[in-house]
This record gives sequence, C-alpha cells and structure tokens, in this order.
Amino acid sequence: MLRIAILDDYQEKSLEAADWGSIPDTDVTVFTEFLGHDANRVAEVLSPYDIIVAMRERTKFPASMLLNLPNLKLLVTTGMRNGSIDMLAARAQGVDVCGTEMLPYPAFEHAWAMILALVKELPREDRAMKAGGWQEGFGVGLKGKTLGVIGLGKLGAQAARVGLAFGMNVIAWSQNLTEERCAEVGVTLAGKEELFSEADVITIHMVLSDRSRDLVSATELSLMKSSAYLVNTSRGPIVNEAALLDTLQNRRIAGAGLDVFDIEPLPTDHPLRGLDNTVLTGHTGYVILELYDKVYNQAVEDIIGWINESPVRLLNGE
Repeated sequence: MLRIAILDDYQEKSLEAADWGSIPDTDVTVFTEFLGHDANRVAEVLSPYDIIVAMRERTKFPASMLLNLPNLKLLVTTGMRNGSIDMLAARAQGVDVCGTEMLPYPAFEHAWAMILALVKELPREDRAMKAGGWQEGFGVGLKGKTLGVIGLGKLGAQAARVGLAFGMNVIAWSQNLTEERCAEVGVTLAGKEELFSEADVITIHMVLSDRSRDLVSATELSLMKSSAYLVNTSRGPIVNEAALLDTLQNRRIAGAGLDVFDIEPLPTDHPLRGLDNTVLTGHTGYVILELYDKVYNQAVEDIIGWINESPVRLLNGE
C-alpha cells in the first residue's frame, strides 16, 4: 500500500475537493498544520511516505531534505513551478516531481482587495463599528491618482487594467519591460525611480529570483510619497523586510498591504503584526475554493498517472 501525505492543508479542504478514493491501494494522511522549519523534524515526520502532495512553497524540499526521505517516490506540487523544491536533487534520487495548473487571477484580485482596504481604511472602520463607534477614519479617492505596477505579466496586467477602470494614471516598470508591452496593456512605461517617487499606490507582481530579491530596498522606499501605499502579494523577499518595517514604524509611507513574508507562517511575535498602518493576510492571495478544486483534482490525476507509469505534468524529466 502506498502512503500519501497531503501537506499544509490549513483550511482542511483537500479531501472534500477531490476524489482521493479513486487512487487504488493507498493510505492518505492530511497535515492541517505547518510542520515547522526544523528540517530534521520535518524529515522524521515525512520519512514513511511514498507520495507527498505539497501546497505551493509552504514546506521546503532542498536536496538535504530529499536525502532524508528514503521512501519518497513521487512529489506533487500545486503549481507548475516551485522554487522550494530542488528538482535536480529529486531527479538524482529517482523522485518524480509533478505539478498542477493554477488559476491566473486570484492573486491580482487579492492585491486589489488590499489596495481598497488600505485606501478606504476598511479594517479600522470595521473595528470601530463592531465596537459601537462611527466614522473614525476617512479614505482617499483613487480617481486621478497614480498606480505603479511592478511587473506587467499576466497578473500585473490585470491589476493595471483595474487601475485604469478606477480612472487612475497607471505606470509600470520592470527590468525588461518594453514600451510595446505597456502599449498592449494601455499603461505608461516608467523608470524605477520615477515609479517609486510618483506612484500613490505601488503593487508588486513579480516572480522571486536572484534578480528580484531585495528589489524594493530602503533606497526605493525612501523615494515614496508619505501618502503612498505599497502592496506585495508576490513573494516576501522581493521587499527588504527590515527596511519596510522601519519605514512603516516611522510612518514614512501611509501604509502597506502584505500577503507574503520572509518567514512563513509569520511568527506570532513578529513586529509587523503590531502595526496599525498595515493590512496583513497569511499568503492567501491564491487561496480560493475554485483553485483548491482544480489543484487537488489534478494532484489525484498526477498520482494515478504515475501509478500507471504515465506521469502527467512532470516537472523534472530526464
């Protein structure tokens, strides 16, 4: 009997989202809490399993971890890329890594939810109303303001078009962004310094890489208006966390919406949790019911395909 571990199912949706019983001769265990950052403990817990289903990058699988999982034969990740899995090391150990498709819109929707929550002070007003208060803050309008989009790929383009619908002036920047791409989306190409100094709201839509790590440092943050907001729904390390924390604590910008962090889950005593000029969510930008239905059903397909020696969506082929 093959043993399957489903990791990091915080909302306990995996079993109801897909027909795991359609996989023959298997025993399925669901882990609803994060196993932690102690690699030895994680390896000890997961060592009995033949198949592991990972939810995005919540649990890391570097070469050192894979070496301590002697029974592992198939690693399924939600998404068609996962920077937390050493694909070459998995291949060297004979472990197949298969992926699932993702939905191309939840993260940009989440970014806009954060933007609106920030500029309209929704968390503050919600708390006030529930405490018996009335009109404790006031929002700002978006029409005529400048939206700065960092990264104009699929998600960034969708975020930009919403800004245009609000009547905003939309500018965009990334290292290789062209005027032609900006014209396709209907926005204006800006320089990096120009974007940070002119934007009233900045939203980040980039993949984490060596080039994008610490892309937003103290230098870039110092260029922002004191009335401006920063929203990051991409990856935490794109923004230098220490610099952002200092900026927010000293109120050099109006606020930030953060769905991603250097360490996830965010430690309970992290100083970001104590700030009143942030909107924080726990990397839920992609977490919607429709996505869970898609990825867990495709995870089942991956496993059945692998059992039948016809793996689908293989990410680390020879």
